[in-house]
Amino acid sequence: MKRSSLFIMLALLAGCVTYQPIVDTRGVDMNRYHADLGECTQYAAQVDPASNAAAGAAGGAIIGAIIGSLFGSGRDTRNLAIAGAIGGGTGGAVGGARVQQDIIRRCMAGRGYNVLY
Repeated sequence: MKRSSLFIMLALLAGCVTYQPIVDTRGVDMNRYHADLGECTQYAAQVDPASNAAAGAAGGAIIGAIIGSLFGSGRDTRNLAIAGAIGGGTGGAVGGARVQQDIIRRCMAGRGYNVLY
């Protein structure tokens, strides 16, 4: 369980940098499109999904440990802290990736592209 969640989180983090919006390319100069996409991707790279993942993991671990200490044994506390860290880290990574994608979409739309997704 832990290993598969880690792989999912790493895959999400890797996908952040490679996102390309779907735009209506009718009448679009593709050389200009690629240049604009590169610039917008650089803006989005200023958001660090790994930081969001780390913050989510820390928060999840704390919440899991608190719940475990209130309602379970020492082993429950440890297990819930681990589960909270995995869930919080994954959620943080997904949130960071979404922010990056939103930045790219808004940037491209601001440059006149009809962004479909």
